Amino acid sequence: MPEASEAKVKLATVNESPASARDLLRIVIVGHVDHGKSTLVGRMFHDTGSLPDGKYESIKAMCERRGVPFEWAFLMDALQAERDQGITIDTSQIWFKTDARDYTIIDAPGHKEFLKNMITGAAQSDAALLIIDAAEGVREQSRRHGYLLHLLGIRQVAVAVNKMDLIGYEQDQFDLIEQEYRDYLTSIGVTPTFVIPVSARAGDNIVTESTTMAWYKGPTVVKALDSFLPKATASDRPLRFPVQDVYKFDQRRIIAGRIEEGSFAVGDELVFSPSNKKARVKSIEAWSTIPGKEQPTEAFAGESVGITLDEQIFVERGELASHVEHAPIETDVFRARIFWLGHESMVKGKTYRIKLGTMEAPVTVQSIESIIDTSDLSNTSSHQVERNQVAEVVLRSRRMLALDEFEKAPKSGRFVLIDKYDIAGGGIISMEGYANQRDLITSRSTNITRVEHGVTTEARAFKNGHKGGVLWFTGLSGAGKSTVAVALEKKLFEKGYNVFVLDGDNVRHGLNANLSFSPEDRAENIRRVGEVSALFARAGMIAITSFISPYRSDRDRAREASNGGDFHEIFVKADVATCEARDPKGLYKKARSGEIKDFTGISAPYEEPDNAELTIDTSVLSVDESVEQLVNYVEMKFKV
Repeated sequence: MPEASEAKVKLATVNESPASARDLLRIVIVGHVDHGKSTLVGRMFHDTGSLPDGKYESIKAMCERRGVPFEWAFLMDALQAERDQGITIDTSQIWFKTDARDYTIIDAPGHKEFLKNMITGAAQSDAALLIIDAAEGVREQSRRHGYLLHLLGIRQVAVAVNKMDLIGYEQDQFDLIEQEYRDYLTSIGVTPTFVIPVSARAGDNIVTESTTMAWYKGPTVVKALDSFLPKATASDRPLRFPVQDVYKFDQRRIIAGRIEEGSFAVGDELVFSPSNKKARVKSIEAWSTIPGKEQPTEAFAGESVGITLDEQIFVERGELASHVEHAPIETDVFRARIFWLGHESMVKGKTYRIKLGTMEAPVTVQSIESIIDTSDLSNTSSHQVERNQVAEVVLRSRRMLALDEFEKAPKSGRFVLIDKYDIAGGGIISMEGYANQRDLITSRSTNITRVEHGVTTEARAFKNGHKGGVLWFTGLSGAGKSTVAVALEKKLFEKGYNVFVLDGDNVRHGLNANLSFSPEDRAENIRRVGEVSALFARAGMIAITSFISPYRSDRDRAREASNGGDFHEIFVKADVATCEARDPKGLYKKARSGEIKDFTGISAPYEEPDNAELTIDTSVLSVDESVEQLVNYVEMKFKV
């Protein structure tokens, strides 16, 4: 057995933590069941001479009493059930240190039934060591684990090809496995730093270099771990302070929670999302056992603190505090890539509870975009997600949520879904194709009073012979919205109605000329149109709007702008194939070729109305038939 001084590694016992205050790197060890994860860690314990006195002997004696052969994994697997079944059930954490840094190693279960525990372990990690059996090669579970590491944002991955002794330490077999798995990980955006041939049972390339694999010129497992770079400290990131609870002591209201990322100081202005209330930090309250010790003036990531504010604003559990200039996204709809763990299938239309930090809220599965086969990354469509499947979905909430995109803020960009009382899935957040609605719902103007007109709504309706209102046409590009809208305007005008069409051409040349086609600017475009059409309606006119308006939340805001007036959502219905066949402006062709990005129906979402007042199916109705239906509808709803 090599001396501990040769390995320059000192392992602590399972129940100890690092005594030093050096940089800490968390490594998760994952792999297919029986590929040797616990054996590798147990061997690492043994080969560094770091086991407590008598530990090896006691476990060996236990095996003899039970009549089972000794396994290195028993040095790691602490649970009785694991020894009986021969599999790792729960995650176990051990600490060790090298000359470079301190480590926490998380040994996660590889059995398919315990993937939830594996995800729990991986979610806490900065890097990963993935184990593959040299005799069995890359298995489905190996690909699934690699994909889950990618899903959880772990980009530093070393791969140990274990049990090289079973294949006679053959380089050719190792090379095939290395190439296959490197190609797979690269295809999902993960670049393995090292692929290392090892034999955990024999101790090859774990702590010391192997003498039986002279053809391998790379580092041992321990040296590979030393090469990983620690992530930026959480305190360097934008502030994310989820409100855990609010307490009242004497006359103070103390807002308590744990700072997940970032830092703040007394005097900083904070915004609480999604309520958007703002106040400055008056004091930072922290428990202290030292009498007379002054309260801190700063607080940092990882600290649990309470704060008081300079204004008595009402905030509650689930709010997310941040600095104003780096506030989180506010939205009621987002994309997610989820890993489903529920015993019952995830189904479209079902409502679950989402947990984001300290916030919980109901969310509905608006759509299941695709099921991802983690073995070959192919996509299939389905109306439900089965246990252990990965899927891309769209989730919608009835209230605004404060969140972050995972790529920008990993901690606040992760969530779990709860079905009944069990965690049924976890995922990461993407806003691809959807707008940050914060600016759309934040009122910046003050001291404004609405002008009271001398002409009543009733008087306008009596003089015009009809009520004012909004006919909001929504549908895909090429569905026929503008064609039908213009024809309807002409027909209604001939019948004596005061009517006007608002469409993209006549608002983007003037009112909205400063807006692009990003999700945020498209949402702002619709917000402005909603406000203008509401003014037309208050003037007693019928405003016909012809906009794709792909997001339900934008159309809901347009309805709210009418302030209880006559707002009628008209779904001009035609499927993508029909619209693409028409393609009057050649837009679909450009979208397919990549000339137009974020094109609705192709590379950007379109959310069909849930309860439109009227649906006009232009795939089966002619323009005249569509106009006839609309005229009849208008005369029934607007005539006085």
